[in-house]
Amino acid sequence: MNSFKNALLSLIAFGGIVSFSACGGNDNNPDTPAPKPVVQLSADATLGNHLTDVDGNSLYYFSNDFDGKNNCAGGCAAVWPIYYAGDNLAQAALGTGLDIKDFTTITTTDGKKQTAYKGWPLYYFAPAVGGVNVREAPGKTTGEGVGGVWFVAKPDYTIQLINAQLVGADGKNYLENHTVGNAKTLYFTDGKGITLYSFNKDSFNINKFTKADFSNNAIWPIYETDQIVVPSTLDKTLFGSITVAGKKQLTYKGWPLYYFGQDAGVRGSNKGVSFPAPGVWPVVTPNVAAAPKP
Repeated sequence: MNSFKNALLSLIAFGGIVSFSACGGNDNNPDTPAPKPVVQLSADATLGNHLTDVDGNSLYYFSNDFDGKNNCAGGCAAVWPIYYAGDNLAQAALGTGLDIKDFTTITTTDGKKQTAYKGWPLYYFAPAVGGVNVREAPGKTTGEGVGGVWFVAKPDYTIQLINAQLVGADGKNYLENHTVGNAKTLYFTDGKGITLYSFNKDSFNINKFTKADFSNNAIWPIYETDQIVVPSTLDKTLFGSITVAGKKQLTYKGWPLYYFGQDAGVRGSNKGVSFPAPGVWPVVTPNVAAAPKP
């Protein structure tokens, strides 16, 4: 027994016993860098945090994708290639601040898979250079604001822009001035593409519709936030908030902003433009005149 004990002590002294971890019992190698997130948030001095791919290439949304489908075809598709994160995107593959529940996969009309974020299909920007479409370099955001309908994808927008035909609850198509006609209107939605309206009887920063007990709020729910995160083409200083029965309601140019209950949370739905009559509850556009002073 003593001879065995002495031999064991000698092995320890000369490093003859090696830990199981060094022999492969633990495969974690502290010298191996962790894999980069497949989708991550990258900071921009002007635009703030926005979505990028694994290499830091900016990802964009298209205002014409009002219905959550890819509406960029033909020559548009060459300038704005689709982004697809792969079949098995999981929470572990996302960067800090992103939630897998916000990501889905859609199929384009030509059968390609595309990743969508909060219902918005995602794209790269690849402008033509010498007649050849070249994807912008990692860290660049030169696609922001192109055509007034392309914007970096962000996790915290409180206002986004949709470019869509207005179709009232009466089934008729309307123009921006709320007369009958066929043309797209660029207007405000929340971060998930739900249409926002104003009430033509409101005054500057005064909500004249919502009752103090909120008993009519289900008809025209207030847009309840005071956070202002908007596309770069919009002037943040034109937004504000008011307090309505203890709740914050976002405003634009003094107009309190509302949802329409009958839109039922469907992105791109804008039935309120004709209810109860055209122009009473207009969608909110960037160039709307300021609300009248009381």
